[in-house]
Amino acid sequence: MVQVEDYNEAQENCHEPQSVINGRPPSKEGVSPDKEKDGKDKKKEDVDDLKKELDMDWHRISWEELCTRLDTDIKTGLTQEKYEEVFAREGPNRLTPPKTTPEWIKFCKQLFGGFATLLWIGAILCFIAYGIQVSKYVDPPEDNVYLGAVLTFVVVVTGIFAYYQEAKSAAIMESFKKMVPQTASVIRGGKRSAVDAETLTIGDLIEVKGGDKLPADIRIVSCSSFKVDNSSLTGESEPQSRGKECTDDNPIETKNLAFFSTNAVEGTALAVVISCGDKTVMGRIASLASSLGSDQTPIAIEIEHFIHIISGVAVFLGVTFFILAFILGYEPIEAVVFLIGIIVANVPEGLLATVTVCLTLTAKRMAKKNCLVKNLEAVETLGSTSTICSDKTGTLTQNRMTVAHVWYDEKILKGDTVPGKKDREFDTKAPTCAALIRIASLCNRAVFLAGQDDTEILQRNCQGDASESALLKAVEIAWKDEGTNTEEVRKNHKKVIEIPFNSTNKYQVSVHEMPDKEQHLLVMKGAPERILDRCSSILLNGEVIDMPADSEYRAKFNSAYMELGGMGERVLGFCHSFLDTKEYPMGYAFNNEEVNFPLENLTFVGLMAMIDPPRANVPEAVAKCKSAGIKVIMVTGDHPITAAAIAKNVGIITEDVAMKMETGEKTETAVVNGATLKDMTKKDLDRLLIEHEEIVFARTSPQQKLIIVEAFQRAGQIVAVTGDGVNDSPALKKADIGIAMGIAGSDVSKEAADMILLDDNFASIVTGVEEGRLIFDNLKKSIAYTLTSNIPEISPFLFFIVLSIPLPLGTVTILFIDLGTDLWPAISLAYEKAESDIMTRLPRDPIKDRLVNERLISLSYGQIGMIQATAGFFTYFVIMAENGFRPSRLIGLRKHWDDRENQALEDSYGQQWSYSDRKILEYTCHSAFFVSIVIVQWADVIICKTRKLSVFQQGMRNWVLNTGILFETALAAFLCYTPGLDKALRVYPLRFWWWLPALPFSLSIWIYDECRRYLLRKNPGGWVEQETYY
Repeated sequence: MVQVEDYNEAQENCHEPQSVINGRPPSKEGVSPDKEKDGKDKKKEDVDDLKKELDMDWHRISWEELCTRLDTDIKTGLTQEKYEEVFAREGPNRLTPPKTTPEWIKFCKQLFGGFATLLWIGAILCFIAYGIQVSKYVDPPEDNVYLGAVLTFVVVVTGIFAYYQEAKSAAIMESFKKMVPQTASVIRGGKRSAVDAETLTIGDLIEVKGGDKLPADIRIVSCSSFKVDNSSLTGESEPQSRGKECTDDNPIETKNLAFFSTNAVEGTALAVVISCGDKTVMGRIASLASSLGSDQTPIAIEIEHFIHIISGVAVFLGVTFFILAFILGYEPIEAVVFLIGIIVANVPEGLLATVTVCLTLTAKRMAKKNCLVKNLEAVETLGSTSTICSDKTGTLTQNRMTVAHVWYDEKILKGDTVPGKKDREFDTKAPTCAALIRIASLCNRAVFLAGQDDTEILQRNCQGDASESALLKAVEIAWKDEGTNTEEVRKNHKKVIEIPFNSTNKYQVSVHEMPDKEQHLLVMKGAPERILDRCSSILLNGEVIDMPADSEYRAKFNSAYMELGGMGERVLGFCHSFLDTKEYPMGYAFNNEEVNFPLENLTFVGLMAMIDPPRANVPEAVAKCKSAGIKVIMVTGDHPITAAAIAKNVGIITEDVAMKMETGEKTETAVVNGATLKDMTKKDLDRLLIEHEEIVFARTSPQQKLIIVEAFQRAGQIVAVTGDGVNDSPALKKADIGIAMGIAGSDVSKEAADMILLDDNFASIVTGVEEGRLIFDNLKKSIAYTLTSNIPEISPFLFFIVLSIPLPLGTVTILFIDLGTDLWPAISLAYEKAESDIMTRLPRDPIKDRLVNERLISLSYGQIGMIQATAGFFTYFVIMAENGFRPSRLIGLRKHWDDRENQALEDSYGQQWSYSDRKILEYTCHSAFFVSIVIVQWADVIICKTRKLSVFQQGMRNWVLNTGILFETALAAFLCYTPGLDKALRVYPLRFWWWLPALPFSLSIWIYDECRRYLLRKNPGGWVEQETYY
């Protein structure tokens, strides 16, 4: 176990306790205005203050000092005058809502953020270019108007789509408001009254009973069997008993404090309010969760990086050819139009829609697998995750206590822990086992709720505490095998008297009438060592024998107790006694105040051990995470030994740490509890994370969970956090991806998270990781496919400028490619199945493994794109030559070609061409160039299916993609041959053989890339991989 002193070398503390005056942070009065920090610094200071560990002394001080501080009385409460004075100073007992982002700002972020910015710039440049052309030409071409309008349309529609997909209200504080109790019973001036909880203030004397939600942080004055459910605060599923004595320096652990919005489970208490509203423990968590900003998601960073690359390429080409245009003698206005045209031509208009739709499709696919994604970009973040900080209760475990083992006749035997699966090893027909089952049935106040007869026993809901409910389910299964049930057994063994469990005696005892016998049976359960101490005999193999004089039986008992405790199980001891019929005849007046029946010299029967068992498929899921290079860390509020035992069971740690912790042995695995973490500096924590692969954090506070997440992020990890309680909300908000539980999760945790597990199952996260990695791979493929056609789209414009040839491809046909024929195939790649290594490779390095890297640009632009451009130009020159214009005649012809006054331009054979005939031929070439790109894109989409495998290995089973190829071909044919489109869109019909020149180029692309991928597989890590594997 990691010792405190190992990490206490430095004196500085990253979360030094704040000093508290009357339970409040010191006031900032007296700070001169010139020393005031600006708003951002102030906010950071507030957040840092909230991150500090809770430090108060309300639980330690005497009642005299507390009453003096609060000017109250523990019998009569505040006077009315004092209450009004304090309430005026402190304000209402409610949480302050944070500033929320207006919906119109959220919409604008979708409309103008990230990739949309590039499209807006492109649209504006188009309108500027058109403005320049209007000023220069009498009849300016309208291509730039079309392009600008289409870009605007695309960005607006995609922005609206993304906004509605992500529309979510950041209603964290609204969820906290639901937790606020409505009324409270208060004593002021000695008079009791029911008041609105918001009107409470510090110093008020209040009464609380089982079933109430606590209206503020309180210190207990007096109580009776008072228990609270702290699960929303600490994650502990067991109700915690409360008393008037201070039992721990830690305010969260001490028994004389209870906290705002936790539930009173049973009993009654009289208490003094010590904190209200934002100053309560829960208020601090609320403020911390709502004040944490979300960092950019990994995919947002990647898209920003991609925009920089595309913008860089666009500006470089634009400026280069702008200078070249000057050198070639073009007028300045023409050169500016060329500059804008080249920059706009580099903008992949359809890519924003492709990325948005791909993320949406994946989000829908994940929802079917019980992962509900609230933020589209979070789809990919899970795939990038390198560390998962998982809560224990309800995520790794089933969130229900179950009898895992029993010990009787000196043997440890398994119990049933998985619904529908019979793992039980103990035999109810064995006399000792039958006696143990009977005691657990009778000395038990839990009952099943009505109407659950058809429900699996282990999944039934009970009324009673978690331990007794676990015992009830175990004995019900056992009795069912005997043809009866617990209810019948209890009816046949009428309860005469009972002494409930209390923290002083640590046992529960009841006396029952035996059926068909004039005799009483006393049954007892409690802390094992206390139970054994009350016994003078043992039940062994059905026979009562005197407790052996030597320590052999006790040694076996201790060994079993230690073994079960080392597995993180909660152990109870059971004993009984058949009372003497003469001394305790039927009708005897038993008294539980002045006990008049024996509580010593009983017969020890055995032990039952309970645990919240791991979910059945979690170990396999953790193993998958580890094989995928993802570190799984447990962060829980539970006890270190229990946490270590569950961590071992599910495979998070490999060492048997829990047993070693019981015996005090040194371990390699780090098990760090909250007290240790509190004394660690940032450097200590950073070193801990580097030095240990296997770590369990136990007894952690909400602030510590947040500090752990920040430490992993400082180490360059992409962190996912799972949680279900209010205490998890700050860590969920800070994580790169917060994952809340859909069933057991609080509203607060769901609002703070980016993703919700609908089945509360850790194994669903592994599905999400695989989907996240798959979408990153498939987005790469979609981008590689989309960018490839940029070269055949840009190069005609460059040749138009440099060689001064008639324009081979028009703006309208470029739009047909980007927003028509390319869109379906690009999106269809989101349906591509994962390659075989997806869950065995390490998480991607966010610095080295980018969405778009130099190798992808090189392959798309420099290799495949060049072959595609060659195919287009070959088709262009074939059609021009067929119509009389040989390539040599076309060079330098642009000025004469576009001259409206020249109605007799001669071709290579001396034929004369009017302006309108020349334009029909030019637009026919545009159509042919467009069709050529469609044909070479067939091969491109097939080679983009996989980054390393052959298409023969991957197969052609993606029918969305196969249909996409047919769709783009059909769309190209529709545009070319539909009557009227020649006038409306300047797309002209083609002769059949004009479709054929591009086919050899399409085939060569496929052969070239199959060879490249063969070399990738043949020589992993070789030159081809280094230069072309994207």
